[in-house]
Amino acid sequence: QSLYLFEMKAAVFGAVVATALVEDATQQAFFAFVKEYNKQYPTEEVFARYNTFKANLEMIEAHNAGNSGWEMGVNQFSDLSKEEFKAYLGLRPRNNSYLRSKNIAAWSATPANDVDWVSKGAVTPVKDQAQCGSCWAFSTTGGVEGAVQVATGKLTSLSEQQLVDCAGSAGNQGCNGGLMDDAFNWIVSHNGIGSEASYPYTARDGTCKNVPSVSKISGYQDVQQGSEAALLSALQNQPISIAIEADQSSFQSYRSGIFKGPCGTQLDHGVLLVGAGTDGGVDYWRVKNSWGTSWGDNGYIRMVRGQNICGLSNMASFPTA
Repeated sequence: QSLYLFEMKAAVFGAVVATALVEDATQQAFFAFVKEYNKQYPTEEVFARYNTFKANLEMIEAHNAGNSGWEMGVNQFSDLSKEEFKAYLGLRPRNNSYLRSKNIAAWSATPANDVDWVSKGAVTPVKDQAQCGSCWAFSTTGGVEGAVQVATGKLTSLSEQQLVDCAGSAGNQGCNGGLMDDAFNWIVSHNGIGSEASYPYTARDGTCKNVPSVSKISGYQDVQQGSEAALLSALQNQPISIAIEADQSSFQSYRSGIFKGPCGTQLDHGVLLVGAGTDGGVDYWRVKNSWGTSWGDNGYIRMVRGQNICGLSNMASFPTA
């Protein structure tokens, strides 16, 4: 019996030591995270942030222990709950399927399977919307930047802040959300959009200012809803503004590889489709996000093609320069 008690105590002691080591490693990871992302919390908030980080880290490690073909990782959002993370989205979709059906682009040529608008010079560096629901503005400027570059050979970074401050008359709501088609309409009706340099981003709602327009579009077209074949055809000509559901923890912590979900089709985030290809026999889309280069694969994500993942083909459109 004494031997049994000894073994039991040893097992309990070992478990306590192992738990302590894991907790210590988690704490060290949290301290490194705070330093890397320059996080500053009120004293009374530190413990709650640590626990949220710990839960996210455990989810990341559990996912990476599997064989999903893509990895999650710690990033600037790792101390946020799912609800808090939604502040970094901002798409406000509405039922405009009838209007979209009257503005559908048509295609005839067989599309190439591999497309890369980044290497072709039609995509500006990754930007960061910060804690403002302005994703729709970044998706819009990305679409216009690409269209104008393809038409003229000149790539100019355009002002998201001008859309945030000024495009409310087209139905957008600044940091409270908006829609790419509405923003395209605003750019057409105001005879263009200013440069990033002339109207820099502040990540908050401001007063509309007049600046010279540097890029103009004549209109925009929508891609057939739910058709990845039509989306690939559209991508042959220029980068495409698309909407996705991005509020899931898997998307929040994406690091690398070809993302396969889970995610739904409740569209809540505007991004830019910049490429397509195949890796290891898996077809993918390449998407530029607006959460800075510390998120994902240097600000980009590859998403599996052929499954309408995250609803990415449900509300795609592009401007005509």
